[in-house]
Amino acid sequence: MPQPGYLLNLGLTPYLEAWDLQRSLAGAVSQGAIPDTVVMLEHPPVVTLGRRTDEGELHVPENAEVEVVETDRGGKSTYHGPGQLVCYPILDLNRHGRDVKRYCRDLEESVIRTAAVFGVEATRIDGLTGVWLESPPRKLCSIGVHISRWVTTHGYALNVDLDPTPFTDWITACGLEDAAFTTLARELGRPLTVDDVRPHAATALADVFGLELSDLPADDGAGLWPQPVHIQLAAR
Repeated sequence: MPQPGYLLNLGLTPYLEAWDLQRSLAGAVSQGAIPDTVVMLEHPPVVTLGRRTDEGELHVPENAEVEVVETDRGGKSTYHGPGQLVCYPILDLNRHGRDVKRYCRDLEESVIRTAAVFGVEATRIDGLTGVWLESPPRKLCSIGVHISRWVTTHGYALNVDLDPTPFTDWITACGLEDAAFTTLARELGRPLTVDDVRPHAATALADVFGLELSDLPADDGAGLWPQPVHIQLAAR
């Protein structure tokens, strides 16, 4: 039987505010105050650096309008921007198996199922984290997580419809030289919005993790928003 969970759909949210929100939600999930909670949003342009980022990965031009943030997630550097669906599952892995590798594979599976809804055949590539398309290999989704006391933060970033140039021009994304990046819209040859993808991504994640997601009630969330976080709900 599916376990209850919450879904919070936000609009364009600054990275540091979203990170504060994740930590507040993670504390509430860890204490049993709320069930597993999934946050979906977009970020303004930001380069995030994971714990394994090498010094030479970052080559953002001085005049680039982008924030650079060091994070506590695993992995190397990546880019977020409008047109990318970012999913932050705040899950207690005591309920989903205490297995970090399995958790990452399950995140990948949820993205593969999401892409399949649109007729895009995505896959895994041995030795590489994330979700890819083959022939030639091109990355569709990046994954980086942090787990504390078996509660997860961070998650995945699915390229829906955005300019992938920053992945190659501003950073050595994921530490991979000459990696190619793609988007769902590019593969489909037509425009696609993040709001087109959200419900399918939520359904896929719920199916993979055995959750029944409902909107986060205002009374449960009222004490969780760190200040000042400007919560902007996504369009429905």
